[in-house]
Amino acid sequence: MALSDPVKQKIVLQRALNKLVCRKCGAINPPGAEKCRRCKSRNLRPKKAELKGKRA
Repeated sequence: MALSDPVKQKIVLQRALNKLVCRKCGAINPPGAEKCRRCKSRNLRPKKAELKGKRA
């Protein structure tokens, strides 16, 4: 079911994409993290903002 309300859509996207991913182990971390919760590495990147799906 798709959301038609732009405010709710923005909230959903922020909740889904506002995370950090560890480059060493791939763990998902909260946005304010300075190091990985799993392996303690400081090599974190923001989660990619592109949608997953079939490519043409």
